[in-house]
Amino acid sequence: MTTYRDRAEAGRVLADRLKGLIGEPDVIVLGLVRGGVPVAQVVAERLGAPLDVLVIRKLGMPWAREVAFGALGPGGVQVLNEQVASRLSSDEIAETNRREQAELERREQLYRAGRPPLDLNGRTAVIVDDGLATGATARASVEVARRLGARRVIVAVPVGSQEAYEMLSAEADQVICAQHPPEFMAVSTYYDDFHEVSDDEVTETLTATA
Repeated sequence: MTTYRDRAEAGRVLADRLKGLIGEPDVIVLGLVRGGVPVAQVVAERLGAPLDVLVIRKLGMPWAREVAFGALGPGGVQVLNEQVASRLSSDEIAETNRREQAELERREQLYRAGRPPLDLNGRTAVIVDDGLATGATARASVEVARRLGARRVIVAVPVGSQEAYEMLSAEADQVICAQHPPEFMAVSTYYDDFHEVSDDEVTETLTATA
């Protein structure tokens, strides 16, 4: 098992895997909030591409929030897993939507800090996270990016489960996963430093790279 010293080192490893994108027009690197942002910062710097964030809010079942029946993204994009959502009443769906939409708008307002809405029209979107466990959030992010007009969607992560890697390979145009061990453990076990990324760290990163 290979571990990363921190998210910055993971970003350097990913950047080496993505160096074929250097010089390509319309590439944009998107850090999944929040843990993916420090990784994406390094990738964007090394590719010479702009950095932005993609805020995704999972829609969790009321009695088990870790089980998602869908997701929300910026610009009013909603992704639903109809098979799972069919187990809920319209009121339950509406209440979960309301709560997660409020949190999405709070984060968007905080992170964008007056910058224009995310525009992916015709662009190559490189979606970066610090790891894939189930892959549910990354899968939703791929669909959100496509609905926001991305021409090509690449998912890049330092580590992920084999199941998540295979699932995303069927959804994205390309998946770069530096390691996907057959016996996957929690993402945190692949890092020496896996501190919780704060809102302040995200906004400082975006301000520094603006």
